Amino acid sequence: MNPPDGKMPATAPQKNHVLLIDDESALLDVYGAALSPYFEVTTATSVREAEFILHKKQFKVVIADHLMPGGNGMSFLVRAREEYPHMQRVLVTGYMKPEMLLRSVNEAALFRYLLKPVSLGELVKVAQDAAKLYDQTVVASAN
Repeated sequence: MNPPDGKMPATAPQKNHVLLIDDESALLDVYGAALSPYFEVTTATSVREAEFILHKKQFKVVIADHLMPGGNGMSFLVRAREEYPHMQRVLVTGYMKPEMLLRSVNEAALFRYLLKPVSLGELVKVAQDAAKLYDQTVVASAN
C-alpha cells in the first residue's frame, strides 16, 4: 500500500554484514556491541557453526579468533579464502610469534590481524576498512 502523498518512504542504507567467530561468548558480546552500530553482526562460537552460517548468508568481513576448541580460526580463514575470495578476513590472536603471523597473513590472505587484548576502536576501524576493500574488490572484479 502506497502512502497518501504517493512518495515511497526512504529506506535506511543496508548495513554491511560481519561474521564474528570466538569460543568466548563474553568476547562475542563485547565485539558485537562495538560493531553493531555500523554492521549487521552474526556470531558463531565454533568453526563448525561458522562454516554452516557462511553457506546461508553473504558476509563482507569475517573476524575469527585464532585458537578455539574444535577448530582453528586460522585454518578456517584459509578455507574461507578459497570459497569466498572477496570476503575480507581478520584474525584475532594472543600469540605474537612473527613467523606464525607472517605465514597466517600469506596463507589466508588476511586483511589484518589483531593482537589481544583488542581495542574496540581498532576493531571497528579494521572492520570498516575491510568492508570498504570488499566493495572496491567486488566492483573491480565486475568490470
